[in-house]
Amino acid sequence: MKQLFSIIALAIIGCACAKAFSVDTVTVATTRLESPMKVTVITPDGSQGQKYPSVYLLNGYGGDYRAWCRTQPRLGQLADRLGMVLVMPDGRDSWYWDSPSNPKMQMESFIVKDLVPYIDANFPTMPERGMRAVTGLSMGGHGALYLAARHPEVFGNAGSMSGGVDIRPFPKSWGMAKLLGKTLEEDPALWDSHTVATLIPQLKEAKLNITFDCGKDDFFAKVNDKLHADMLAADIPHDYTVRPGNHSHKYWANSILYHLLFFNQAFRRK
Repeated sequence: MKQLFSIIALAIIGCACAKAFSVDTVTVATTRLESPMKVTVITPDGSQGQKYPSVYLLNGYGGDYRAWCRTQPRLGQLADRLGMVLVMPDGRDSWYWDSPSNPKMQMESFIVKDLVPYIDANFPTMPERGMRAVTGLSMGGHGALYLAARHPEVFGNAGSMSGGVDIRPFPKSWGMAKLLGKTLEEDPALWDSHTVATLIPQLKEAKLNITFDCGKDDFFAKVNDKLHADMLAADIPHDYTVRPGNHSHKYWANSILYHLLFFNQAFRRK
């Protein structure tokens, strides 16, 4: 089945060459961040007045609004063939939280309250939760599930690739203590409240279409396996895949094909 899925994904890319997607870099004003946000938006070719579902792609730590286009250069062809608007903000190493310690790093609120309304007002999107998805890699995988669990009225579909879905085993990494304002030792409850691993009740209540995956040699493999087990125990429907690979752009360039196909199927059920 996985081999067939890969063949279908490659065929989708190959068949898209005749279409003419557009790539825009927009700047979104906000008071929730230190400066306006640059966002890459890919819009499929289509007739005037046509509306599309949207997928928000969140980058990992150290990435920016251009990162996803470098990881998978054929995103435009995929957007054309599948008929979806792809939205790529700059994660700014935020972990997609509203930072308790920095009032100018309120990324969760920016995405939900500023970015999504801006995209729906300025691009041909279908402004419904069921026609909107969010996914990402590494830090962005954590962010995607975190945002969807906390804002199911905004996102009806969610995914994660190699996501840092439990931050607590990595308390000294990726600037998280500075963002949260306290170390894990100083305030364990604060860290608990900012990790996907503790959001099982919210994920169950949210009734999302969920897909996530991780390479078997990834340093986040154990926390993803644990999230999968916890979701099974809570009877939360989801797709979870472990594939050969590690924490690499090669892995994510392949994984995004599966996610976009998964979301396309979910959109078509609406």
